[in-house]
Amino acid sequence: VALLLLWALCNAIRVNGEESNGRCDHKLKFNPRPHSVSIQEFGAIGDGKTLNTIAFRNAIFYLKSFADKGGAQLYVPPGQWLTGSFNLTSHLTLFLEKDAIILGSQDPSHWGIVEPLPSYGRGIELPGRRYRSLVNGYMLRDVVITGDNGTIDGRGSVWWEWFTSHSLNYTRPHLVEFVSSEYVLVSNISLLNAPAYNIHPVYCSNVHIHNISVYAPPESPYTVGIVPDSSDNICIEDCNISMGHDAIAFKSGWDEYGIAYGRPTTIAHVRRVDLRSSTGSSLAFGSEMSGGISDILVEEVHLYDSLTGIEFRTTIGRGGYIKEIMISDVDLLNVNTSFAAIGDYGSHPDDKFDPDAFPVLEKITLQNIIGTNITIAGNFKGIEESPFTFICLSNISLSINSTSLSPWQCSYVSGFSESVFPEPCPELMNSSTSSCGILMLELQFYNIIL
Repeated sequence: VALLLLWALCNAIRVNGEESNGRCDHKLKFNPRPHSVSIQEFGAIGDGKTLNTIAFRNAIFYLKSFADKGGAQLYVPPGQWLTGSFNLTSHLTLFLEKDAIILGSQDPSHWGIVEPLPSYGRGIELPGRRYRSLVNGYMLRDVVITGDNGTIDGRGSVWWEWFTSHSLNYTRPHLVEFVSSEYVLVSNISLLNAPAYNIHPVYCSNVHIHNISVYAPPESPYTVGIVPDSSDNICIEDCNISMGHDAIAFKSGWDEYGIAYGRPTTIAHVRRVDLRSSTGSSLAFGSEMSGGISDILVEEVHLYDSLTGIEFRTTIGRGGYIKEIMISDVDLLNVNTSFAAIGDYGSHPDDKFDPDAFPVLEKITLQNIIGTNITIAGNFKGIEESPFTFICLSNISLSINSTSLSPWQCSYVSGFSESVFPEPCPELMNSSTSSCGILMLELQFYNIIL
């Protein structure tokens, strides 16, 4: 089997003419926009006080007429451009010049209310509808948000206060959200202080996010950086993300709603990112994963000052699966728990979930990892009725600090390990190391041909 996979792998490399053919090696190519206007031409004032929502909406409505003429660019010059929610259009580039800052209004009436996503059935935080995101794209094609390191600042502190005090009637908004869109590029900008998520592509295809900085203070409650959700062909590279909760979180719907919607998150590539997560995970999978998460390649990442480095989350009633995940070349620094796979994580949207919908977690490879100042090496807590299987650990060296009593914690999990320090729990030392090697080769081959 190993020889056959190796032969197929070598042929895949020759066909593609390169040693690595993950999604990030297939760059999205956008032609220059032949038309460009400045937001100032629509009466916008960048003083940080004047509300410019109408100017943004009018500008984009005007630029929509150029969709069949090669598209258009909306230029945002230096200044502080206060606005409420607005929608983008297809074949559009939103360009933020250096020192240009789009400021989110702190008046919730300027954000609007929308229906919950069908794969969730309700708002994540509260039943019913949710606040509209600041910058929105719905059923778009060929759309770009970029610049010369301009900034989108959600000014989320008021939302964090309302969330903490339970003063909200609807689920908090995100900073940038694309729904049912394809060929989306976000690059060369900074995102600050999102009320909740920063970038949320949901039901999307071909999304490339690179060279962005994302920040929210450590105390910001449940703020998340990038959340690919029921989407495919995703590239995230060369980003610096520091959040209150998760830095990057893959999701695909919630319980019976996600099962019914049935759209997985699949074929994603993450590389060369620096991730920090104060109260969550630098890299998270789930817990809302009822549509399935698979075929994810993560490499060359730095995870630091985080509660958990890499975490797989699910619970009974989710259904779905997390499988065919390969994570390699990871540097961990000052992380409480390096790896976790939790089978009783998260709540349910309502009491209509199927208690017999057991999630599947299998074929997870973690390799070539170095950790410094780690408290817990791994916490793998599977489900009795659906144990986590085919977990492969290879070439891992973790420096455990003096506060650790037991570096590994395992239940209802099985897998393989090779060259791992400290030595993992017996459940992860099954069979021979060749099984781990075959699994790694399968995942490498699968990700390369995709």
